[in-house]
Amino acid sequence: MIGGARVGVVIVTYNARPHIERCLSALSVQTRQADRIVLIDNASVDGTIVEAQAAAERLGLRVEWLDAGGNIGFAAANNRAVERLDDCDYIATLNPDAFPEPGWLAALIDAAAAHPEAASVASLLLSADDGGRLDGAGDVYHVSGLAWRHGHGLLRGSVPDADVARPVFSACAAAALYRRADWIGAGGLDERFFCYAEDVDLGFRLQLRGRQCWYEPGAVARHIGGAASGRASAFAVYHGHRNLEWAFLKNMPVGLVLRFLPLHIASSIAAIGWFSFRGRGATILKSKWDALLGVRKVWRQRLEVQQRRVIDADTLLAVLDRTPLRKRFLARTSRSKS
Repeated sequence: MIGGARVGVVIVTYNARPHIERCLSALSVQTRQADRIVLIDNASVDGTIVEAQAAAERLGLRVEWLDAGGNIGFAAANNRAVERLDDCDYIATLNPDAFPEPGWLAALIDAAAAHPEAASVASLLLSADDGGRLDGAGDVYHVSGLAWRHGHGLLRGSVPDADVARPVFSACAAAALYRRADWIGAGGLDERFFCYAEDVDLGFRLQLRGRQCWYEPGAVARHIGGAASGRASAFAVYHGHRNLEWAFLKNMPVGLVLRFLPLHIASSIAAIGWFSFRGRGATILKSKWDALLGVRKVWRQRLEVQQRRVIDADTLLAVLDRTPLRKRFLARTSRSKS
């Protein structure tokens, strides 16, 4: 562990009353305690803050409370908290529906110390309802522009590399560690995203700056996922698929855009069909339309992102997933029937 390094934990809440005590309780028993904990609330109306303050007092946990002044989104709220933690070397992001095991924070910091090339460290996320099932073992970014959590929904034993420390594309911000200097240098989370895929987008920008993500299976957290908005809600479908379009356009080098644009279009059409069949046709179509409406501003962002890129397209391609999407579609269909 790096001597003298300081770590701040950021928790963004929105109507998280059912889970916040369990989250804070898990933080209170970490073998490596956070130097600071900032909880920023996005205008909860269910008594989240009252519950959180009472829990923190019972646990003897020092928490700094921030009121976002409205629902400003997951991305903006995290950025505000990170700005506040200007005396910290590391930032650990933790969702209120994520419950880290006692050695979680220590394992993240030790991994960061051992891998200075990594701007972030991803946790092993297990299902909160079934500890033998994965919620994700690092984020995957496909050349088509789709992204997902590796092994999501699968039994841990069926995914051999779930227990292998290794580089991955990006960290799921439900439970992750970032070097604050890298976070600030890359511009933090894109606040236009509001929520969903903003962590993948940040991971993409960090990769372009030559900064990797390390996956540490010793850093374990149990995650409910979608506690505030629902896993397949219209809100989640809209923001997730609008933001994936923006992440692809903003970050993918031009040579790879030209190479994989047909696949990107095909995957978008497939997504429209998939969600239309599940009653979300209007939502997915609106997400794609609004993504197009935002292209002008995203293009301006792209110019800045690409100017800061320090790796070539071949180096990036090595960390992108190129497995046939048909294989993933069939696996997902099989899982949805089980």
